[in-house]
Amino acid sequence: MTTDTIEQQIDRLNQQLKKWAVAYYEKDSPTVTDQEYDESYAKLVDLETRYPELIRPDSVTQQVGGQISSQFSKVTHRIPMLSLSNAFNREDLIAFDKRIRKLTTQPLRYMVELKIDGLAVNLRYENGQFVQGSTRGNGSVGEDITHNLKTVKSIPKRLAQPLSIEVRGECYMPKQSFIDLNKERELQGLTVFANPRNAAAGSLRQLDAKVTAKRNLSTFIYTVATPELFTATTQSGALDELDSLGLKTNHERQLCDSIESVWEYIEAFRDRRHELDYEIDGIVIKVDDFSAQEEIGYTVKAPKWAIAYKFPAEEAETVVREIEWTVGRTGVITPTAIMDPVRLAGTTVSRASLHNTDLIQEKDIRLFDHVMIHKAGDIIPEVTRVLMDKRSSASQPYQMPTNCPVCGTELEKIESEVALRCMNPMCPAQIKEGLNHFVSRNAMNIDGLGPRLLEQMYDLGLIKNFADLYSLTEEQLLTLDKVKEKSANNILTAIESSKANSLERLLFGLGIQHVGAKAAKLIAEEFQTMAAIMRASKEEISSIISIGPVIADSLHKYFEHDEARLLVSELERVGVNLSYLGQTSEDIAQIESPFKDKTIVLTGKLLDYNRTDAKNQIEALGGTVTGSVSKKTDLVIAGEDAGSKLKKANELGILVWNEKQMISAIENSRKVE
Repeated sequence: MTTDTIEQQIDRLNQQLKKWAVAYYEKDSPTVTDQEYDESYAKLVDLETRYPELIRPDSVTQQVGGQISSQFSKVTHRIPMLSLSNAFNREDLIAFDKRIRKLTTQPLRYMVELKIDGLAVNLRYENGQFVQGSTRGNGSVGEDITHNLKTVKSIPKRLAQPLSIEVRGECYMPKQSFIDLNKERELQGLTVFANPRNAAAGSLRQLDAKVTAKRNLSTFIYTVATPELFTATTQSGALDELDSLGLKTNHERQLCDSIESVWEYIEAFRDRRHELDYEIDGIVIKVDDFSAQEEIGYTVKAPKWAIAYKFPAEEAETVVREIEWTVGRTGVITPTAIMDPVRLAGTTVSRASLHNTDLIQEKDIRLFDHVMIHKAGDIIPEVTRVLMDKRSSASQPYQMPTNCPVCGTELEKIESEVALRCMNPMCPAQIKEGLNHFVSRNAMNIDGLGPRLLEQMYDLGLIKNFADLYSLTEEQLLTLDKVKEKSANNILTAIESSKANSLERLLFGLGIQHVGAKAAKLIAEEFQTMAAIMRASKEEISSIISIGPVIADSLHKYFEHDEARLLVSELERVGVNLSYLGQTSEDIAQIESPFKDKTIVLTGKLLDYNRTDAKNQIEALGGTVTGSVSKKTDLVIAGEDAGSKLKKANELGILVWNEKQMISAIENSRKVE
């Protein structure tokens, strides 16, 4: 092989790895699996090791992480955030052990920790106060994401001691939060995240910290960048000190006396990792003693005294037999690959999410293709790639549907969305999903109608849309499984009571895309009647404070459909209120109440009120009810068995009332004449 050919190989690998790195680090949307990236990276390292004269300064092997986004301020790390070298098998670990034992005469113990699959962050504290948080970036310069990190509950705003230190760790998204977020994004027709790591990275790079706060992120701190400020002389001791400061560390760690016991730990977690509620992609092995670490030293981009063992990708080969399309509550149609059953990560898999049409086209997935699948977040089966060498010469690109698979309505693709959507509100599939939403507590609040009962009603033809709920009879309800006379009467009473709900509940209950409970209330307060809302232009709707063009466009499009207007007419015919009954900002201004302009938290079990009624009463009197206690909380109302929220309120010196005090305040509040 000539030097020119080798140089061309190195250039080609560098270009490909840089392209993949941009997708992974900057767009939080990887285009290849970790294993494919690692294999190509290993090839490049091997070539550069054998031909060091061909190593270029801009090679990916000489860099850490990715580029810095221009949308965030830059932070120069006082101490570089290095990456780790990788090991892929037992032999690599044995070689690592032999290599470092030549660099020190000290006896070695290894601190073994889980490799959390998230985004590396640096946290800086001054006199114990959290002052700055940043990403790894390129190792020398990162992005300032302080405001976003302040929304992560596991990051303390103040340490237990007034130390000025920098600590580093991994910010991650729990598996269930990842699943819930992707379900929500699919419902909205948005691109889903490939894995929890990219979901966490995307969440931390939000310009609006409120979005980050909703993503339920967490952290594990794994090192202190300034160990000289600690009394500990080992990694294991430093982790214990981090715990004592109130920083969250991962307690699955273990101190090992030999590389053999390290391997035993790895083998134990190869199976156990699926039981964790967060994703790991390997195990980190570090020399425990700090003085030994210094003696062993560093390379340009990684410490010589540490290595990351990467779990092999758990993939399985199967064949796509069919693509099934399902319709969600908001009309988004979602594709699922139906495949030959195959064992993967301990379970038999025969279905895999394809998410949307763009993914099918991007990966060029076709019927009868041989594909590799894996489990995103260790839970959701997904197609990784098509095995092109096994594709039939007669294969044809998959033809995307043009009409709803359930009602036949022509599908639409809304600008800025990746999903196809059925815009027919009378679509049976949407109605079935939408009924559950319509009766939910924050919508029409019809108690006693759960998903199974609603499905029975629909399948038996008792209801076809929301309006049909209001025509149900006792005789019809008694034909349903497990419904007796008392429960039938209770259901009918709840249905009748819901007719008197204020307009915002109905508007939210219709399940219009992007129109949440808060937006529905703002819109209802502005227009007062459903008729006025249906007449409103997009410009009039988007002129409401906090209501942007996305919500306005979605609402306007919904009411452009004749089926939507017919549904409203039917609801009016059966006696459902179509007017706003709540208080306007002018009404609230005239209220005299201790709740007015206060932030209030409800905790514990209330005896005379349920939580929703108490919340509604307080908000009607000008208060704001939130779910967590903070320094901004003005009042905590504690019922029976109040726990951590009451404890935190007492620690912060926040005023605490019991339920009787709340009731007295509600009864004595009045409107100023």
